[in-house]
Amino acid sequence: MRLVGISVDPPEINREHCRREGYTFTFLSDTNSEVIRLYDLLHEGAGQEGRDISRPAEFLIDSAGAVRWVNLTNSFAVRARPDQVLKAVDELGLAPASRM
Repeated sequence: MRLVGISVDPPEINREHCRREGYTFTFLSDTNSEVIRLYDLLHEGAGQEGRDISRPAEFLIDSAGAVRWVNLTNSFAVRARPDQVLKAVDELGLAPASRM
């Protein structure tokens, strides 16, 4: 299992954010919102200075690329709790929770 973050921010902003927060997982830049649009997550004009951003979301995607679990919110402050994600991983049989 692999954790990946995606943001509309450019790579240099994401690198600094990951450094500051201590993130060690892969964090990708989707500056053209291609992936964000693919998953219907574009929140047009909701960012600073009216920039487009992504709606907050978490996905569990299996090795075949099928979306198996989704958590969508309208608030950047509301995210899935780790225990919710681990429970979904266990229930879906995607990987043992201890491997995350």
